[in-house]
Amino acid sequence: MKKIKILFTAILIVLFTAARADEGMWLPLLLEKLNEKQMKSLGMKISASDIYNINKGSLKDAIVSFGGFCTGEVISSQGLVLTNHHCGFDAIQNHSTLEHNYIRDGFWSRNNGEELPNAGLFVTFIVRIEDVSTQALAGVSSSMSESERQSQIDKNLNQLKTTVKKESYQDSFVRGFFEGNQYYLFVTETYKDVRLVGAPPSAIGNFGKDTDNWSWPRHTGDFSMFRIYCGKDGKPADYSPDNVPFTPKKSLSISLDGVKEGDFTMVFGFPGRTTEYLPSPAVDQIMRVNDPAKISIRDKALGVIDGFMRKDEQIKIQYAAKYAGIQNAFKKWQGEVLGLNRTDGVGKKKTYETEFQKRVDADPKWKAVYGSLLSDLSALYKEFEPYALHRDYFNEIVGRIEIFGVYTQLNKLATIREKNGPEAFQKALPAAKGALSDFYKEYSPVVDRKLFEVLMKKFVEDQDPKFLDAGFLAKAKSYNGDYAKFAAEIYDSSALDESARILTGLDKDADLFIQLFRVDPAVKLYTQLAGAFNSTVVKKLNELQSKINQLQRTYMQAQMDVMKERKFYPDANSTLRVAYGNVKGYKARDAVEYTYYTYLDGVMEKYKPGDYEFDVPEKLRTLYANKDYGQYGAAGKMPVCFIAANHTTGGNSGSPALDAYGNLVGLNFDRVWEGTMSDINYDPSICRNIMVDIRYVLFIIDKYAGATRLVKEMKLVHPRKK
Repeated sequence: MKKIKILFTAILIVLFTAARADEGMWLPLLLEKLNEKQMKSLGMKISASDIYNINKGSLKDAIVSFGGFCTGEVISSQGLVLTNHHCGFDAIQNHSTLEHNYIRDGFWSRNNGEELPNAGLFVTFIVRIEDVSTQALAGVSSSMSESERQSQIDKNLNQLKTTVKKESYQDSFVRGFFEGNQYYLFVTETYKDVRLVGAPPSAIGNFGKDTDNWSWPRHTGDFSMFRIYCGKDGKPADYSPDNVPFTPKKSLSISLDGVKEGDFTMVFGFPGRTTEYLPSPAVDQIMRVNDPAKISIRDKALGVIDGFMRKDEQIKIQYAAKYAGIQNAFKKWQGEVLGLNRTDGVGKKKTYETEFQKRVDADPKWKAVYGSLLSDLSALYKEFEPYALHRDYFNEIVGRIEIFGVYTQLNKLATIREKNGPEAFQKALPAAKGALSDFYKEYSPVVDRKLFEVLMKKFVEDQDPKFLDAGFLAKAKSYNGDYAKFAAEIYDSSALDESARILTGLDKDADLFIQLFRVDPAVKLYTQLAGAFNSTVVKKLNELQSKINQLQRTYMQAQMDVMKERKFYPDANSTLRVAYGNVKGYKARDAVEYTYYTYLDGVMEKYKPGDYEFDVPEKLRTLYANKDYGQYGAAGKMPVCFIAANHTTGGNSGSPALDAYGNLVGLNFDRVWEGTMSDINYDPSICRNIMVDIRYVLFIIDKYAGATRLVKEMKLVHPRKK
C-alpha cells in the first residue's frame, strides 16, 4: 500500500510539474531563464537572445500589435506587414463599395502610390520589457480592500511613469500578471500611418467562412498586407502624403522549405486573454451556464443577419465584419464546451485542487493562510452564477440591438450639453457626428428591427423576471408574444434608426434636439432596461467580482507557493508572448484522426460554384489545373495550411509561425474546434493552432495576383539546405 501511495504521488507530481512542452504563453525577456533549454530540446536552433534583445535587432523587433486586436509581422526592409485577412477585414470593408468591392474581388496596389490609408489603424512595436513588481506593489498590504489596494498601485504606477527612460516619440504602459501578483513595464513605439497594400478575394482569404471556422482540415488563405509609413526622419508620424516607408530594425526571412511532422515551431504575438488558473467551480459555470446561454442568443442573431446578407449585396457589405465577429465567438464557445466535456476539464481541475489542498493541510503555515481558499471560492461562484447569467443576457441582447448603440453616442452629447453648456457641446459635436456617420454606413434599420423582434423575445421569456423592470415586463407581455408588433411600435416612432434626421438634427437647435431625444421611445426603453440592470445586477455583480478577484489573486500566489515543482506562465493579457511546440496531427474523436497538412487539392474538393462559402475564383482553378505553382509548390502539390501544438488564443491572429531558425513558415489564424477550451484548460491531446503556409501566401501574391513586386521586397531562404 505504501508503494502504491508513493507511485500515486509521483504520478501527481508529473501531472502538475513544469508546463508541458507545448503549453504556455511565455514572456520573451524570461525565455533564457525559463525556456531556452526546453526549446532547444524540441529542435530550436537559435538562442533566446535572438528572439528578445534590447541591445541589437531581434525577432521581437519584427512583431507588431496590429490595431490593438491582432498581431502582424514585418517581412521586408520597406515596412511591409503581413497579418490575417480577418484582421485587415475592417480596413478592406471600409474601402469597399458596390463599384469597387474589395471584399469580393480582392485588392492589390500596383505601386506605393496606390496603397490606401486607414484612419485610426496603427501598429505598435515593443522596445523593451522590465519587471517593475517591486515599484508597483510598494506600500500594498494584505489588509487593504480591493479599492485601497488598486488605489495604491495606481499611485505607484503614476509615479513610475514619470521616471521611465524613453524617447519623446515612445510611450509606455504597465500590466499586471499572475492576477496582479507581478507587474511588467512595456516601452513602445506606435506608427499611425498604416496603408492597405493587398488582400485576396474573400473566396480565398475567407474560404470556408462559417462552416470551416474553428475547424480542421482548413483551406483558407487568411492573409492581408499593409505597409508602415513614417516621417522622413524615420519616426512615427500621422498620415501625410509626404511620409516614407518605414525601415525596421528587423524583418523576418521567409522559408520556402515548409515544415514536417515533429518540426519545432514558435508563435510570436499578442494573445488577448486566457484564464488558465481558474478553480473548478468557475470552469464548471462557464461550461454549464454561461457558454450555453451565449451560444443560444448568438444562434438567433446570426440567423437573422445571415438571412438578410444572402438576399442583399449592400447588407452583405455592411454586415460582413459584424457577422464574422458574432459567428467567431459563437462557434468558439461551442467548441469550448465540447472540449471541456471531452477532456474532463472540470474533473482534472478537481484532481489538481485535491492535491493542492492536501499539501496546504499538511503545512500549518500554508493552512493558516490558504486552508479555506478553495471552499470560499466555490461559495462565491455559486452566489455569482445568476447575476453572471443575466449579465450575459443583457450584454448579448441589449448590446446586440444597434439602435441602443445610437443612444449611447447621443447620450454622451446630451450629457455634455446639460452639464457643461453649449460651448462644450459644439466642441464634442464633430467627433460624435463622425462616429455616428461611420455607424450608419454599416447599419440597416430593417435588420436591426428584426434583431429586436427575435432577441427581445429571448430576453423576456428565457430568464428570471426578478432581474427585469416590472413596467417593461408588463409592456412586453401586453403584446401576447407578438414581438414584431413590439418592434414596430419602437422603430416606427423612434428617430434613432434614421441617419438623416439624427445627423441634421444635431446641427440645428441643440436644446430642442435633446428634448426630443430624451422622450424618444427607443431612448425611454433603453433607459428602462439599463436602469433595471444597474439596480438589480451591476452593484451585486461588482461586489462579488471584487471578492472573487481578491481570492483568485491569493489562489494564484498560493499555487506558486505550494506547487513548487510546476513552472507557471502568466495568463494572456494582450502583451507580447512566445508559444512553442511541434508540428503534429491529432485524434479528434473515436475513429477520426487528422494529419497536419492540407493542400490546394482540398480547396478544389470543397469547391461549389457560386456558393457563399466555397466558391473558388476561376484564375485559382486554372493555376491548379495547370499545376502552375512556381517555386512555392512541393512535390507537385500546393501546400495550404498546417497545424501544430502551439498555445494560442484571440490576439494571436496574424502572428508569425517561425521555424527552428526563426524564419517565417506560416501565419497563425485559428485553432481547431475540439481544442478551443485551451483558453481555460490547455490539453495537449487536442489543442492545435492552425496556420496558413507562407508558401500559399506567396503563391497567391505572386502567381494569382501578379503582385511580384511585393515578393521581390522579401528575403526568401531555404534553411533545410544549411
